[in-house]
Amino acid sequence: MQDGRTGGAARAFELLEPLVRAATVRVHAPPDGYALPGSHWSGPTWGSGFFIAPGWVLTCAHVIGEGGAAVRLVGREVGISFCSGGAGGLPGAGAVTGTVAGRVECVLPERLEERRPGRGALWDLPDLALIRVLAPVSHACVWLTDRARPRIDEAAYFGCTEDLGMREITGRTTRLRGTAAGGAAIRLGDEDEIEPGMSGGPVVDLARGEVIGVIKARRHAGGGGLAVSVAQLRTLPMAATGQIGLYRRVMQAHDLYHYDQHLSDLDSRRTWTDVHDELPGEEQDPHGGRGRLTRLTPAERTTLCGLLAELPPPGSSEAVRALAEAARGEEPDTGLPAPLSWRDGLGLLHDPPGAGGEAAAMLRYATDVSVADHREPPSPGADEELWDWVRTTAERLWRPLRRELGERRDRGLADRELRRRARAGQTVRGRTRAAGGLPAGPSVLLEVWAHSWEEVYDWRVSVLVGPQRVTPLDSGTRVSPARLAAASRAALAEGFRRCDTHEATALLEVAVAPELFGLAVDEWPVAGGIPVGVQRPVVFRYPGDGTPRDAGAAGPGGRWARVQEGPLQGRRADCFRGRQRSPSPAWLAGLVDNTVPVLCRDAAAEPTLGALHAVRDAGYGVLVCRRPPADPGQSCAPFHRGLREELAGAGRAAVLPLRLKALRGRAHGADPDAYWAAGMTLVWEDPGRALPQDEPLQGDL
Repeated sequence: MQDGRTGGAARAFELLEPLVRAATVRVHAPPDGYALPGSHWSGPTWGSGFFIAPGWVLTCAHVIGEGGAAVRLVGREVGISFCSGGAGGLPGAGAVTGTVAGRVECVLPERLEERRPGRGALWDLPDLALIRVLAPVSHACVWLTDRARPRIDEAAYFGCTEDLGMREITGRTTRLRGTAAGGAAIRLGDEDEIEPGMSGGPVVDLARGEVIGVIKARRHAGGGGLAVSVAQLRTLPMAATGQIGLYRRVMQAHDLYHYDQHLSDLDSRRTWTDVHDELPGEEQDPHGGRGRLTRLTPAERTTLCGLLAELPPPGSSEAVRALAEAARGEEPDTGLPAPLSWRDGLGLLHDPPGAGGEAAAMLRYATDVSVADHREPPSPGADEELWDWVRTTAERLWRPLRRELGERRDRGLADRELRRRARAGQTVRGRTRAAGGLPAGPSVLLEVWAHSWEEVYDWRVSVLVGPQRVTPLDSGTRVSPARLAAASRAALAEGFRRCDTHEATALLEVAVAPELFGLAVDEWPVAGGIPVGVQRPVVFRYPGDGTPRDAGAAGPGGRWARVQEGPLQGRRADCFRGRQRSPSPAWLAGLVDNTVPVLCRDAAAEPTLGALHAVRDAGYGVLVCRRPPADPGQSCAPFHRGLREELAGAGRAAVLPLRLKALRGRAHGADPDAYWAAGMTLVWEDPGRALPQDEPLQGDL
């Protein structure tokens, strides 16, 4: 409740300032073990940071680099000084203070380890670092926004300053002026100055009481500067298949911390949930009614986030997006970072269309999550507890919604039981997808077009669910061959985050003209510097409708079905005993249906380019190529011999994409028995996975 002292943004700052300062820290050199208590408040300051979950501090990567540009960022130890009470962030009566060592767990983008800017230059976005505290300490945490894009409103920023000749955690107010870099950065107004030492500190939306950004840079002249959106945390490196990623672990700890604080009766200090309930304007509603009727209360929102955090994380980003779309009633903005946690799904439900508002959408979403197929069995009663909360919360809303939620729950339980029975029946009767086969679900599509008279390319990355459902992620034009991998790297990484599941990594489909089948896409580093072809299956596709041309009575469907069953038979298509040749259409048409044509020459040169067209005309949907070796005089015999053994071991084409991924991993790991596989390309023309018939980006391509 307002007490008449202040109003609007000033009152919000007054309420939020103690909470934010309690969670904001000073980043400096690591403690040496002999320092006196509080002595690290007088040492050199690298920058600021803030606790986002118990034991986890978020700051900027360039803050970590301040202590020496020659050292590695990841794994570096730093010092963290914090004070959860007292005046001005300094030790005082009732304060909990401390200095603890932390270790840098990761930095974003990962390439900062290899390519750092010079002194005084801006570091590449998102310029974030996540620090793990190395000892158990008692501290406060901020409340992070669940929105992927900030609202342009009044804000405040906090960090370590020396205004009056002493170091302290202070805050200033400003106004957001817009976004930059596709929403990755937030522009801060010039109402006040960002001082040295504040980099890495939190930016708080005063209207909603949530941290939306991390201070990155200040303007050289005047006030204001740039912050990084906390939604960029979703670009943290993905976990190995079957593991919970770092982002999901940290956000789960964040939500459980605030849930426990809200439920605790051990002290009377205000929590973030309490302050959210007192913020000015909370009772206003964008739909024209009272906010309590169309939005969840702060206590309900905190409880919902905590109950969702008690469940196993979602199996994939697309699973979250699908449930959010069903609850919202329309497709969420596809340009936002991929939602990786159940909490991220709530961020897609703000300001939905139609009647009911956010409360109805979030309750529908929570109902669907309670009956979802989880990646692992939830804790006993966790899903039932979520449903009980939904049913209780709906009691204060209108009766038609309560009835709708009950029916939605019943349908969800029935559908889940049918899915479980179907899976059980498939297991008993052996109808499940065979081990080693391609993962079902969406894939990432990379399209590349070459300009006719120049050595430059246009490219586009999309998420492909089917020929009628394509989500473009990013594109570029007139990119040189040397820059193609770097230009598409961020878009590919976002596509993989959206499509990977806890069971399997998503397929990368590369749709290019046959003369570009030699693109070394499998060698492009996307995550952790590891080639993408080592991390996931990569296949090449012909552009257009993606369907092999009809080959008489056999047809592409017949050849495709036969080669999937095996056994496989590899045949040289563009060479004979090491000498080039051009296969005749009659010879190709006469091969048995389980044949895999093998081409070992440069795809862009004749006769191999003609052979690629001829193979497609003959209806072969599976073929293997390779890029020319560095030594043009090198014999192709080891390649054909090794591939013959690999095809025999595979037995059927369905397992080839993943077997070739494993083979590339062996070659990358310096296995001498796999050297022959360097540069190998799998062409995969599945008639059931037609590509969208989109035009090139521009011009004569």
